[in-house]
Amino acid sequence: MSQIPSKTQILDWIAANPGQTSKRDIAKAFGIKGADRIDLKRVLKELEDEGHLEKRRKTYRDPERLPPVSVLQMLAPTPDGDLFAKPLEWHGEGPEPRVLFIARQTDGALGEGDRILARLQEVRGDDHQYEARLIRKIGTNPRRILGIFRKGAEGGRIVPIDKGADKEWQVAASATHGAKDGELVEAEQAGPRGRMGLQRARVVERLGDPAAPKAVSLIAIHQHGIPDAFPDRVIEEADRARPAGLGEREDLRALPLVTIDPADARDRDDAVLAMPDDDPRNEGGYLLWVAIADVAHYVTPGSALDREARKRGNSTYFPDRVVPMLPDRLSGDLCSLHEGVPRACIAVRMKIDANGNKLSHRFTRGLMQSAGALAYEEVQAAQDGHPSERTAPLLEDVIRPLYGAYGALTRAREARQPLDLDLPERKIELSEDGHVTSVRFRDRLDAHRLIEEFMVLANVAAAEELTRLHRPLLFRVHEEPSPEKLDALRDVAAASGFTLAKGQVLHTRQLNDLLDQAVGSEFSELINLSTLRSMTQAYYNPENFGHFGLALRSYAHFTSPIRRYADLIVHRALITAHGWGKDGLSPEDIDTLEATAQHISETERRSMTAERDTTDRYLAAYLSERVGNEFSGRVSGIARFGVFVTLDESGADGLIPIRELGNEYFHYDREAQTLMGADTGLEIGIGQRVTVRLSEAVPVTGGLTLELLSIEDKAVRTGPTRVRGRPARRKVGQAKAKAAKTRRKVTRKRR
Repeated sequence: MSQIPSKTQILDWIAANPGQTSKRDIAKAFGIKGADRIDLKRVLKELEDEGHLEKRRKTYRDPERLPPVSVLQMLAPTPDGDLFAKPLEWHGEGPEPRVLFIARQTDGALGEGDRILARLQEVRGDDHQYEARLIRKIGTNPRRILGIFRKGAEGGRIVPIDKGADKEWQVAASATHGAKDGELVEAEQAGPRGRMGLQRARVVERLGDPAAPKAVSLIAIHQHGIPDAFPDRVIEEADRARPAGLGEREDLRALPLVTIDPADARDRDDAVLAMPDDDPRNEGGYLLWVAIADVAHYVTPGSALDREARKRGNSTYFPDRVVPMLPDRLSGDLCSLHEGVPRACIAVRMKIDANGNKLSHRFTRGLMQSAGALAYEEVQAAQDGHPSERTAPLLEDVIRPLYGAYGALTRAREARQPLDLDLPERKIELSEDGHVTSVRFRDRLDAHRLIEEFMVLANVAAAEELTRLHRPLLFRVHEEPSPEKLDALRDVAAASGFTLAKGQVLHTRQLNDLLDQAVGSEFSELINLSTLRSMTQAYYNPENFGHFGLALRSYAHFTSPIRRYADLIVHRALITAHGWGKDGLSPEDIDTLEATAQHISETERRSMTAERDTTDRYLAAYLSERVGNEFSGRVSGIARFGVFVTLDESGADGLIPIRELGNEYFHYDREAQTLMGADTGLEIGIGQRVTVRLSEAVPVTGGLTLELLSIEDKAVRTGPTRVRGRPARRKVGQAKAKAAKTRRKVTRKRR
């Protein structure tokens, strides 16, 4: 006979495992079998009657828990000086929990009655159950300023770095936060105008040297004109939002949907589930669910939130911060699918066969409750036989079926042959003070690919659904490469000893053949990068021109409305198409669809440029302490003015200026993508292994200047050009003849 757990043990287990709260899960956790389940059912019923548990269909949850981001109201300080806050969104039947507010040094003063948006952490304190840290004070949205602090006799001034900003800000001596003259600071508006009519400001963060790493992303934000401060009306609208109820939504809370994200994710906007299909006509098939946060419920057409989201177009991600498309109240709370918290969603149920082909789909507007907020690494570890306490209860019923469905989707992908680039993604890790501690390449796990395949299928379903219903939408379009770029790629392939097949119509399988030739060779990264550079840039359009890279006829963005305005448009189109409410596509949305597509395509490119510039600056700052060191790398580009090299260790790109290559004239052969010395015949081409010395790193610009030491392990003598002779025509002719001979030889070899 099994030992029935006490009520306290059951409540403790449910609190620690909010994603596993069915009677079956509880019985399995405590090893209860057979007739003993009747006694367990009795204990659970008693806990329910006593108000300790709330039953929702077949699951139990502890109603005495707050979501990780909550609205609080500050209480008066205790005699000991502690600050407690009252949760304003408490839905439990028991007494509301006590929340201790933990203030940081940079937090502004808070008084009794102030309402704040806070991030909560559950604790086991003697007199409180949660600790709260301030996100921001509700109802206030002080203007932020980024500028250089200039110290004065009575405090100082801030000179903004914004282009066109000619007004300085006055800072009182008590509001300098210890800033030194010449430091880059972030400040906020504070009080009425001061002497000489200057607006007052208060320093909230010292960023140090304007060229220091911590300032990099802020400078990029301002240089590229990315809006990073929400207008008051936008904040007020977000603060008025309340969690969506069930209403006419489909109740999906019994489904064990889980979110799988990076370990440090602060918002979770997509959840997944897979179940083997019990239909005997679909042996080996699966039923897939993808649920996405219902942002359209909170961001309605024509609202201040909507106008600001469209203006931003998308969120922008930097190593040390995110500039979100939506305020914290939405992106970090109401539109984030927190574990164990009911959240509004738009979901799609898809049926696939054993080979991953989609047989059918159904969209719904629902209310879900995440059964687990998981990280990629722990999901992969569980699948590989190393489950943690968090993933063990989910392994058989949730994680295994996800990988089973992924296996089927992989077979469909192999048949479809989308472009299969293998490009390592860099992760820049920062210390608390913003300095780069390391640069490494992210691991690519099957858990990452699993989520990608689920999202791709959901995006396809959204495009097909709206096309079937003849509803306007924004497609994600990716057109095939231009002939000129393909010719350049063929030259790189030939120089590396590979071939890219020619044909009247280009297919991704031809590019994949090239990538396969390079797998395991020293040219693998070069061929992947060169193939990527040959691609056109994807964009949004109301007309469907297909997606070349994914080898799909119809594709739309549906899965990330928290961070992409295009997805919000698709959600609204689905709402209108199915008659789910009055918050669907407005007539103005439809009239301006083409302009919206062009605008958000531009904001996406703006963000990508800012993110790339920031990464380059961080890498330059990281390498600035290693000037004079030697690095191995590979030639990744040839230009008339020099040689580009990608460093193996960090993936950073540097330039060897043409003036540093020696005392001779170097002929640039555009067709062969080479530089050739007129006197020595030294030939430098794409893909060659090189050893270089870092001679200069400029964090402000992100530029790296290199000195060439050896090519293919052969030392070279280089130095500043003193005598520049004319190119030897004999050498030029030899270069072209050699390139042509190489192409003929490679062609014969590959046939």
